[in-house]
Amino acid sequence: MMDTDNESLLDRHLKYLKLPFMREQHHPLAKQAAKDGWSHEDYLEKLADGEAALRKDRSIQRRIRMARFPVIKTLDQFNWTWPKKINRLQVQQLFRLQFVKQASNVIFIGGVGVGKTHLASALGYAACLEGLPVLFTTAIDVINTLASAQAAGTIKQTLKKFTKPSLLILDELGFLPIDKTGADLLFQVISLRYEQGALVITSNRAFKDWPEIFNNDSTLTSAILDRLLHHAETILIEGKSYRMKEQIEV
Repeated sequence: MMDTDNESLLDRHLKYLKLPFMREQHHPLAKQAAKDGWSHEDYLEKLADGEAALRKDRSIQRRIRMARFPVIKTLDQFNWTWPKKINRLQVQQLFRLQFVKQASNVIFIGGVGVGKTHLASALGYAACLEGLPVLFTTAIDVINTLASAQAAGTIKQTLKKFTKPSLLILDELGFLPIDKTGADLLFQVISLRYEQGALVITSNRAFKDWPEIFNNDSTLTSAILDRLLHHAETILIEGKSYRMKEQIEV
């Protein structure tokens, strides 16, 4: 009876302390410890290791949810044979994530369906696995969110959503035209993250065409490119759309 009461009290303490692995495994591991002759330190180490692993896994899963990836992609899933031109070694080195730690930028440029978003998402996923906060969004979504915040008088608070993550992924820059107000809002994000946080950008437009993205404002475009390219790697991808692969092969 005393053993049962002690176990029940221990369970309550572990529940209160929010130690689920220890709560579930302390009894089975105690039996294994007795059977295999573990020391007290060995037993406690097994419990602590399991709790730490569970907590780390939950933290990673939380970061992945908060990153808001449309689909989880990994580097291993990327089809290197499809693009007509891509610097594989350059891309693979990015997955060391040094650019995130250095608060520099990566810009993927290429046509529709060549794998830009896949690689950008995979970089974000890899960063999440390393415990880094990530946010995936599109350039237009950023502009629309900030425009609404500006109208509501909450622009300063909303900007933090895009400046706080260690890695911000801006997908589809250039797919839709951006007016002057939108360009100014996007510039604020880029300017605030300059040398403070890493950016990954995907675009279907070469740099020389970027003024067309930003309402033909060459001054603003130059300011944006100046901040983006000061500490950046550019990945050029050439080829046909992978999404059209089946139709092309028919």
